[in-house]
Amino acid sequence: MGMPVIVNSGISRNCAINDIIQSIALEEAALAHILNASGEAMQWVVAHPCLTFEELEKFQISLRMTLEAAAKFETALQNKICCLFEKDPCC
Repeated sequence: MGMPVIVNSGISRNCAINDIIQSIALEEAALAHILNASGEAMQWVVAHPCLTFEELEKFQISLRMTLEAAAKFETALQNKICCLFEKDPCC
């Protein structure tokens, strides 16, 4: 497999920046849905006191992993938006 070829799309810099900002907004919305689903799962777990300790522990580990991944993703999105406004194009 060879190196990918990037072809100039012919769009303006402002249009490209607008597209990147829109993609960040969509990624933020997706992240919000993931976090909301995690909150709903936590509410379900709290409402079911008959769960075993092992089940609660598995849920806690899963929730922690989700939140850690969300935090990393948020940092990546922040870096992405910061690169748009840096004077040095090589962020």
